[in-house]
Amino acid sequence: MIYITGANGWLGLNLVNSIISGKTAKWGLEKDEIQALILTGTSKEKLLSISRDINIIEGDLTNKNDLTQFLSSSDKSFVFHTAGVIHPKRISEFFCVNRGGTKNLLEVASEASVSRVVVVSSNSPCGCNPDDEHVFDENSPYNPYMNYGKSKMEMEQLANDLYKDGLVDLTIIRAPWFYGPFQPARQKLFFEMIRTGKAPIVGGGENRRSMAYTENIVQGMVLAATKEIASGKTYWIADERPYTMNEIVNTIESLLVNEFGQECSYGRMKLPGFISTFAEKMDAAFQWLGLYHQKIHVLSEMNKHIACSVNGAKIDLGYSPEYSLEIGMHTSLSEMYN
Repeated sequence: MIYITGANGWLGLNLVNSIISGKTAKWGLEKDEIQALILTGTSKEKLLSISRDINIIEGDLTNKNDLTQFLSSSDKSFVFHTAGVIHPKRISEFFCVNRGGTKNLLEVASEASVSRVVVVSSNSPCGCNPDDEHVFDENSPYNPYMNYGKSKMEMEQLANDLYKDGLVDLTIIRAPWFYGPFQPARQKLFFEMIRTGKAPIVGGGENRRSMAYTENIVQGMVLAATKEIASGKTYWIADERPYTMNEIVNTIESLLVNEFGQECSYGRMKLPGFISTFAEKMDAAFQWLGLYHQKIHVLSEMNKHIACSVNGAKIDLGYSPEYSLEIGMHTSLSEMYN
């Protein structure tokens, strides 16, 4: 049995699909029965479209009884923890779910004697690169960006403490901005902004961003679960190299026109760099009040370098990202424009 939290989320669905299709076998995880935890009241439709044989448990990470039910009979099984909060209404949700919910899961997992838990984190605990040449690696210090980053940092810290105490075997995966199948509506909005010439380019657009195609992340997660060397470690998992914002927008625009026959305006909504700086201050003010505004938060990051190296995962795990930006974006766009 394979256990997956957040199985009906963007990354969870990709993991489920890769297991059911047998793709994960080449990375060491054979097709097996899946037990999926989804938040009570959320949709099962996409999950069941992959397979009707998935065991679905509705529950909440903040409720230990739900987690005990979820991990029943999980001895010597892998647990993939993809659930989390990214864009909440209130800041308190970050800490309640990302930190508190993960703590609950790991404590229940320790009692269930699972083989290993793969915990999905983010680039945000390390914040933004100090300059355009810098890349994050496994030795980069914590410098969390806003409360999401702080909640993920504290999640990592408590996970590492539980590992050091010998309570649970785990590996942490840091995934940056990702893209790929089963994408949410906000991704279509981003594509449409590019198609209609309204893609926001803050500053010169040469700031570098690491991105990760969802199947690249799945590969990293599976290797982290199945490789003995990964025990207790943290890895960055992303595409082979970072991309500039100009390259990201240009690639999507080119694919829309040349591969999907879409008419593009070839325009850009060019904004001065101080706009992101101003948005960052607004974001900080909102968050100080305990509130979260998604568009302001995203704008605050638009002129920043957030780039990482995947060399650690390549050396230890044999990680080899199979999808580049152009190939991965082609698949992403085909889901919406075919």
